[in-house]
Amino acid sequence: MLKILIALLLASAAAAIYVRLAPSDPKIWHIDPLKAKLPNRPNAFLMLPDSAKNPSQVFDKDAKTLALAFDSLALSKPHVQRLAGDPADLFTTYIARTPLMRFPDYISVRAVDLGNGRAALAIFSRARFGYSDRGVNRKRILAWLAALAP
Repeated sequence: MLKILIALLLASAAAAIYVRLAPSDPKIWHIDPLKAKLPNRPNAFLMLPDSAKNPSQVFDKDAKTLALAFDSLALSKPHVQRLAGDPADLFTTYIARTPLMRFPDYISVRAVDLGNGRAALAIFSRARFGYSDRGVNRKRILAWLAALAP
């Protein structure tokens, strides 16, 4: 019984280490939200300017200013770093890690120019591990967008 308990503890520790140290390949995770498809698992959130389900908020800013503002906000949050892209190019992907276990969520953002000094964000936020994220990606994005609002 003790051997089984030790084996389970070691397996749990190995899984926790893998989650924290697993490489994040931009070729896999840097996905244009305008071309993204929601996975079959409930662990992602997709917001698009022309979506009927999750329409993007329209900002009275040009696309580059909006992308830079979002980048600044995202990077000000704990456990968030830029994985790929550049806000100056209007397309960036971030990794946001959970506080305790450091599970990675990937957030790909494209600023979309709507003309007349207005822009919106297309955002694809998803968990790497687990079947469900319990709405964490959706809540995070909505909170960040609320912080960007004037």
